[in-house]
Amino acid sequence: MIPRIPHNDFGVLTPPALGAWEPTLTVTVVIPAHDRQETLDLTLAALSAQSYPEHLLDVIVVDDGSSTPLRVPGLAPAKTKLISSPPGGWGRAWAVQAGLDAATGEVVFVLDADMVPHRRHVEAQLRWHHLAPYVVALGWIDFTAPDALPSPEQVREAVESGAEHALFPLAPERHDWAEKIILDHDGLRGAPSSLATRIHVGATVSYPAALLRSIGGMDTSLVLAEDTELGYRLTQAGAVFVPDPESRAWHIGLPTAMRDFAALKRYNDPYVADRVPYRRYLRTDPGRQWLVPYVDAVVPPGSYEDVRATVDGLLASSIPDVRVTVPGPWDALPAGRRSPLGDPDLDLRLIHATFEHDPRVRLAVGEAPAGSPFRLQVPPGWVPSKDTLENLIAYMEEHDTGTLCVALEESRQGVTVARLDRTAALSRAALVATPEDDRDDLIDALFGLEWADGETLGFKRRPAVYPPRKRPVSELARLTARHEKEIALYRKRVAALRAEIAQMKREAGKNSRDAARWREKAEAWRREAVRLARAQDRTVLKRAVRRVRDIAFPDR
Repeated sequence: MIPRIPHNDFGVLTPPALGAWEPTLTVTVVIPAHDRQETLDLTLAALSAQSYPEHLLDVIVVDDGSSTPLRVPGLAPAKTKLISSPPGGWGRAWAVQAGLDAATGEVVFVLDADMVPHRRHVEAQLRWHHLAPYVVALGWIDFTAPDALPSPEQVREAVESGAEHALFPLAPERHDWAEKIILDHDGLRGAPSSLATRIHVGATVSYPAALLRSIGGMDTSLVLAEDTELGYRLTQAGAVFVPDPESRAWHIGLPTAMRDFAALKRYNDPYVADRVPYRRYLRTDPGRQWLVPYVDAVVPPGSYEDVRATVDGLLASSIPDVRVTVPGPWDALPAGRRSPLGDPDLDLRLIHATFEHDPRVRLAVGEAPAGSPFRLQVPPGWVPSKDTLENLIAYMEEHDTGTLCVALEESRQGVTVARLDRTAALSRAALVATPEDDRDDLIDALFGLEWADGETLGFKRRPAVYPPRKRPVSELARLTARHEKEIALYRKRVAALRAEIAQMKREAGKNSRDAARWREKAEAWRREAVRLARAQDRTVLKRAVRRVRDIAFPDR
């Protein structure tokens, strides 16, 4: 029986101690390389000293158009072969896909050509793959920027003896953002689905080959950000991410993300925004549509009015990136002569005519394609409010719930239900299900299934007449509206004049108060002048009297 891992809690698995178990799975190590001969030699030398059984391991080096063709050095795993990227593309994703196409191992281990793995590196990751067939294991990276590189022989000897930690000086730089996510969420065991995918870094990572091929492998249209996009699709496929600190490796030199993060982000953002709906901060432009929508909604066929009302409500959601699928026998509609109004397929034809040219609506046979992180099913005739979908998703993200069933109404036929599913939960359930399992019980055990009230969330029955009809505006109503508009304009002008008059009154009052203060100051200055004049006169008179006395009575 396949182990059932809830959310990303791989703690339910018990990995064997390194060196104390017997591997059985075959693994193909894929190394994409472009002009990396010097570091590639070190990578292969380290792989030649791995603790994983040599007969279970093979290596494919993919030369991605190197200016000087790469070669396999003498010091490499016994089953190492070199291939060239096929014509028609270039870049890391293109090279990795070429290696995946040629790989024969049950596990595909992708390792960059500037990585020097420790002795237990491959073994540490492969032990998880022996426990569950949907685990994606990631290595732990130490960065180094040495002045000079050791020889392949020195690397081989150090790895073989377990002294690889001393091969290089440790650089202070780390994948701080990824390690913080890991440490903040109990080694990633408590990380929600939309967050766990972010730590997928392709420099050292291993995948179940069948799972990787089932989602189409790499997106070879991408030159950068291919790891981010692949991590997102793996999440939707039900994968569990396991970062293993015991799977250590040296990264020779600093990656582009550390050397020029701003330029890299500027390049990546448009591609990531188009393909990874989880990055909501990249999808802030109102009304935009994207390659991968945030929500895939399905509205089963019904009457023309019911289907149109429900689809219109979904497309008017406060979440703009919604794609609606209306399944039906669209290609089977007869094209011959018929009675237009008596056509037994009239409702289907009207639905087809309404949405045929709307790029947000798919008229297709079957369910919506996988890819979006959320899948919604709404019965025709029920209309969500503008915020209904946003509130549903906010609740599911807050609780990392797998399914939210919304009860719309109850009748003798049963309960009418709208349903929002997390794609990752549906995929995980499909990976571990047995014929005896009930799907909803399984989803509940893995991610949680909850019920909610439709009316509270804003679902309503469509109006009796749909689409709503508007009567022509009468002449009286038109004149009334015009006069009301004129009256409103006059009222606005009167209010402005009143405000202007009030301001003038305030200014006039201020001027009056200023004048009174100046009059008071002038009077005070006049009195002071008189006082000073009198004081001056008395002083002059006293001086004259003394002078006369001095003349008349000089001897006194």
